[in-house]
Amino acid sequence: MSSRLQHRALVLNQAWQPVNIVGVRRAFSLLFQGHAKAIFPVPDGSYSVLNVEEWMEFSQKNPDPSHSLRSVNLALLAPPVLLLTSYDRVPRREVRFCRRNVYLRDAYRCQYCGRKFSESELTLDHVVPRDRNGKTNWENIVTACARCNARKANRLPHQAGMVLRRAPTRPRWQSFMSILAMDADASPWHPFLGISDEQHGTKNTKPSLIK
Repeated sequence: MSSRLQHRALVLNQAWQPVNIVGVRRAFSLLFQGHAKAIFPVPDGSYSVLNVEEWMEFSQKNPDPSHSLRSVNLALLAPPVLLLTSYDRVPRREVRFCRRNVYLRDAYRCQYCGRKFSESELTLDHVVPRDRNGKTNWENIVTACARCNARKANRLPHQAGMVLRRAPTRPRWQSFMSILAMDADASPWHPFLGISDEQHGTKNTKPSLIK
């Protein structure tokens, strides 16, 4: 599991359908409150569903510091997949608008020069500037490198002699989940998102919980 995904969990509803992705704190909250159980693949191709006590026991028997949260006396593995137990309604499937999700949508590429950058080298640009009533939303924000952002300044792209590589749009939930899982090693998610090993470029025939 990569650094981008090691503190996130895919959440499934009671029908084992993906409905959300949550951070590690929310994942442990769901687990400890009994609202969800952790899912673990077993050798026969099926899955074990572990409650919080069972997950704690599993964590002690399978320590992995790079994938654990530690307290004074305990190290718990961050569960990559959770199964809801107490919600009978499907949460609304919308991709949360935030900086990292914009970077993921735009594949970490500046939408003006087209070059790929690390997260620390990227900025967010309002296509229509804020002082022209440009909104801070999916349809008006794009990933931009610092150089292109400075060049565009407080202008529309055509006024700066620049062209957008792709018009910004609100990503669809299922497509975005696939992008997120394919972006790094999120193999425990793949069976639930319909991603095959061939698509991900791996030869594993069964999902593994911890790499």
